[in-house]
Amino acid sequence: MTALFGTVDLLPCPTFETAFEAVVDGNVDRAVIPIENSLFGSVHANYDLLREHDVSIVGELHLRIRHNLMAPAGATLDRLIKVHSHPQAIGQCRSFLRQRIPHAEVIPSYDTAGAAKMVSTSARTDEAAIASARAALEYGLTILAENIESNHRNYTRFLALAREPRIRPTRNEPADPNWKTSLVYSMKENVPGALFKSLAVFALRELDLFKIESRPLIGSPGSYLFYLDVEGSATDLPVERALEHLMEIASQLKVLGSYPRGTTVD
Repeated sequence: MTALFGTVDLLPCPTFETAFEAVVDGNVDRAVIPIENSLFGSVHANYDLLREHDVSIVGELHLRIRHNLMAPAGATLDRLIKVHSHPQAIGQCRSFLRQRIPHAEVIPSYDTAGAAKMVSTSARTDEAAIASARAALEYGLTILAENIESNHRNYTRFLALAREPRIRPTRNEPADPNWKTSLVYSMKENVPGALFKSLAVFALRELDLFKIESRPLIGSPGSYLFYLDVEGSATDLPVERALEHLMEIASQLKVLGSYPRGTTVD
């Protein structure tokens, strides 16, 4: 993640939740988590964890993802009986798996590098992993097939998390299009037009919405949380006024962070 932070010391985490907890507990200065993929959609677990933990989004990055099928030396596609990888990687490679090795059982793993390590340790030539070329080099595996993602325009959006929000001292009007603010809210009433009214607070101020995602509100069947990415920083006057307006009609509102719009790394 040098594109986000430069050269830093890395602390691997076995789950997304432990990455969030590492930030909250002060064990790391930043955490990086995936939030959506252009082929396989959103990482819903991380939307829920953003709401549940006291962290702030301070940056983002769009990274080109290349997946490779790898196994110990001597393995061949026709002899594979099992393929291990993270569910997101499996979903991004489903066309290859269905067309080239339909005979192999696909087994979810906690992450791609962990799957590569497991396959390397077992040394079985009938098992393979889907992971990066770097993982193959790290664990001494042979790449059986390169770039196996279903579409080569395969990008994952990553978020950088910190304990404290990123505050920009300037207050712009109109809102700075080079920044975005992420938030989550729920409505006071589930009535016709409620969602339209909540989105109108941004339209009235000519604020562009980059994304909207809904998640069920636990404990309230039929009610939903809405996650939004909106143009500008929370300190920009139009965004500040839109959030004040939204608070009048929302039952709960949490600003998840303001941060510069991320770059794309191929």
